[in-house]
This record gives sequence, C-alpha cells and structure tokens, in this order.
Amino acid sequence: MFGLGAATRIYVATGATDMRLGFNGLYGLVCNRLQCDPLSGHLFLFANSRRNRMKVLFLDGSGLWVCSKRMEGGRLHWPQPRSSEDKVQLSREEFALLVGGIDLVETRKRKWYRGAVGQESNMSRITS
Repeated sequence: MFGLGAATRIYVATGATDMRLGFNGLYGLVCNRLQCDPLSGHLFLFANSRRNRMKVLFLDGSGLWVCSKRMEGGRLHWPQPRSSEDKVQLSREEFALLVGGIDLVETRKRKWYRGAVGQESNMSRITS
C-alpha cells in the first residue's frame, strides 16, 4: 500500500476531523493541531466522528497524497490519546491492524527479542 521506510512515523489525529477537508485543510491540521511538518514524509491519519471514514496525508517525495477509506460495514477502532496530546504515534504493525479493522485496545504486544545483525546465535554455539 505505502512504501514505509524504517524512519517513517505514523501519526493519528485523535479528535474528529471534517472529511470534506482536502489537501490544504489537512495540511493546516497537521501544522496547527498535530504540530508536525506535513512535508516530513510521515503518515498522518484522520477520521470523522462516526469513525466510518478515514483519510491519510503523506508526501512521497514528489507530491502530497490524500487517500481515503470508507468502511462499508463496522467502524474503525480509533486509538485514544494517553495524555492531553492531539496525536498518537503508531508502529507499522499497528497501522496495518487499524486499517484492517482490528481494535488496538483488545490486542496486546508480546515481548519480542531481535538479536543484533551478525550476532552469533545460541544454536550455532551448541552445534559447534
């Protein structure tokens, strides 16, 4: 869907957004409400109050994109802020779950160990 690099962040605007807004309106919301740079290459997600429509604003290097999604059935399970901020940052995995209709509150993260590149694994030490 989107070519997300390792440095790409995904920000969710937590409040309701008027879905009639286009490029300039969403650009202004990113600058004023989210306090971010819309030209940074990060993804910015917005939803209406009923949570059945979503828009994404991002820069691909040559221009701004505005993508929209309308839920034909059900609603998006929009994340809630942990503090008084107007934005929540998601991981790429959380973004995929959100777009897929999965409730992020009902899921839980498990501890995951990822060894350093070039590090000798325990299995190779055991077998040698």
